[in-house]
Amino acid sequence: MKTNQYGFTPQKDTTDAVMEVKDFIMEGLAAEVIVLVSLDVKGAFDAAWWPSILNELRACGCPRNLYNLTKSYFSQRTVILSTNSFRLRREISKGCLQGSCCSLGFWNIQYNSLLNLNFKAQTKAVAFADDLMLPIRGESASVAENYSNGELSKITAWSKGNEIRFNEEKSRVMLVSRRKCKECKAIKVYLNKNPLEQVTRMKYLGIIIDHKFRFKEHITCAVERCTKLIHNISKSAKKSWGIKREAIKTIQRSRPNSSVIRNSCLDRRYEI
Repeated sequence: MKTNQYGFTPQKDTTDAVMEVKDFIMEGLAAEVIVLVSLDVKGAFDAAWWPSILNELRACGCPRNLYNLTKSYFSQRTVILSTNSFRLRREISKGCLQGSCCSLGFWNIQYNSLLNLNFKAQTKAVAFADDLMLPIRGESASVAENYSNGELSKITAWSKGNEIRFNEEKSRVMLVSRRKCKECKAIKVYLNKNPLEQVTRMKYLGIIIDHKFRFKEHITCAVERCTKLIHNISKSAKKSWGIKREAIKTIQRSRPNSSVIRNSCLDRRYEI
């Protein structure tokens, strides 16, 4: 299984996925520009195509008994829609059943073939379940744009062959650069021949990434959320009822501010 799949993988979480993207961007941020592409799968886990999963099992050398068991598990499955007036029955060939212990593994098996595409050295594909992030480096905005369209053409071909469609309306693209020189910052990146919306900030796995890669907006947002939460808790404290004085002191002493959050970001693992 590809190592840059961080969803439903032992000893990996969203922090690992974000740090992988961050490290790749920081490697070239001083001398290059980066096009950051966030792709959204239409239908998510309902889009998992069983023939593609079986093909990937064969490609990775799955033992015959497990392969046959999986093939039997996928065979002759139907969905039924019943109303007062009619009953409709259809055979299905897609979807990871919710609640099944196998579903998450099946999804990762199919998505593994996407992560194994022959991407350029300037590209890093990082996935967390169905969320796919592509940071693509280039010497200039136009070069990074060309690289991006080339990589997305590979993803488009893969999606057609695996019966998975990406949602162009929810997918986003962002140009990340700290260069002071003036250059065209408008780029055209296409998925399924449709242009993706270019943004100046992007939310990925709970982290707000801005086009300067400074994380100031994320810090500000975190401070506002914490402050609002503390104020709401404090409203419950009155002279004769509610939160005790000792608890109020604890809340006040632990009240977050921007300097505290910035200092916590200096930790090596979470450095931004």
